[in-house]
Amino acid sequence: MFVIIGILVVFGSVIGGYVMHHGHIAVLIQPNEFLILGGAAIGTLIIANPPSVLKACLAQTLGLLKPNPYGASAYAQLLQVLYEIFQKARKDGLVGLEAHIENPESSDIFQKYPSFTGNHHAVSLLCDTLKVLLTGTVEDHNLADILDVDLEKHHHEAMLVPHAVTTVGDAMPGFGIVAAVLGVIITMGSIGGAASEIGANVAAALVGTFLGILLAYGVFGPLAKAMEMRIHSEHDYMLCIRTALLSFARGDAPMTAVEFSRRNIEPHERPSFAELEDLTRKKAA
Repeated sequence: MFVIIGILVVFGSVIGGYVMHHGHIAVLIQPNEFLILGGAAIGTLIIANPPSVLKACLAQTLGLLKPNPYGASAYAQLLQVLYEIFQKARKDGLVGLEAHIENPESSDIFQKYPSFTGNHHAVSLLCDTLKVLLTGTVEDHNLADILDVDLEKHHHEAMLVPHAVTTVGDAMPGFGIVAAVLGVIITMGSIGGAASEIGANVAAALVGTFLGILLAYGVFGPLAKAMEMRIHSEHDYMLCIRTALLSFARGDAPMTAVEFSRRNIEPHERPSFAELEDLTRKKAA
């Protein structure tokens, strides 16, 4: 929602100021310039990125229209599911978790926390790591390396999308110049015509430059930054799982492991210790 509001503010301010200077909106409506810039932008994306990144670009752009899923409620459910899983392992041993981690989609523990189960990477990170612990052949420092590699690869893959959008944004001023040069070529071809015709051609050429710069700094740049912020939010969420798993693997009590995870949450989203107790021990009792 804020993405739409921001874009409306950008275009509203620019066009509003233009109209206040007695500019005519009809002059800015140049379908040929839109075709040049839009087609060049799409072509750049196709050239530079594989289909998986193109699909992810669409998914992440649409995702920005929704609220950030990694808010206080998501972290509350994460702390609860971690506590329940660790408590289950403490009572029944890691073997008691086997049914839950082998088929998380049918686990009665996981199904109580939809925001967690809806995050496939989070479920995989937790379940796959617990499977590794179940084998009993991994040292703590090796487990940390495994988790770091997983998170690093996932973060790298996710960051391909904002990098792709940034590349397009950086190219937009250049495409605007291309559109302007093409307009100048057309203008030179009609140099012997009426002054009004030459003026219209020059105006159309300048619209391309204007649009390219506006889209670069008013749309593509901010979109890429918003995607980065959303990816960082997801990465912080995964780091909470990593911290809890390492604490649990070295033998800490379930509440201690969850407390380590809580301390890894950004302060403005972090529940207090009393709230953590309400989410875990008191609810379990």
